[in-house]
Amino acid sequence: MPKKFGKSRAIRLRMRVLCGSEIAIGPGKAELLNHLRQTKSIRKAAERMGMSYMRAWTLIKTMERSFKRPLVKAVRGGAKGGGAELTETGQRALALYQQLEAQSLEAVQATWRELRGLLRD
Repeated sequence: MPKKFGKSRAIRLRMRVLCGSEIAIGPGKAELLNHLRQTKSIRKAAERMGMSYMRAWTLIKTMERSFKRPLVKAVRGGAKGGGAELTETGQRALALYQQLEAQSLEAVQATWRELRGLLRD
């Protein structure tokens, strides 16, 4: 028997910005930056995404190789604890990436409605 999909339909764009062969920013890296912005902590941002601290740092370093200026400013732990925040460049890069996603989604709406009409109920 064929699987029923119900009325729920969605389109999800997975945009990646390449710099050479590396992904400068994409959905996962943007999510990491967003969590970092909210939590002010690389460790907490990584935990929210179910990844290790080292994996998060690796992704940040990969992004930073692609941008002219650092995206994250980190302060080592100590008596007061560490922390991290997005730099002005990091904030701008995240905002522009989110804007690209929103504009792209808006641009495909007419085509998406037509394609959605071809899908099973």
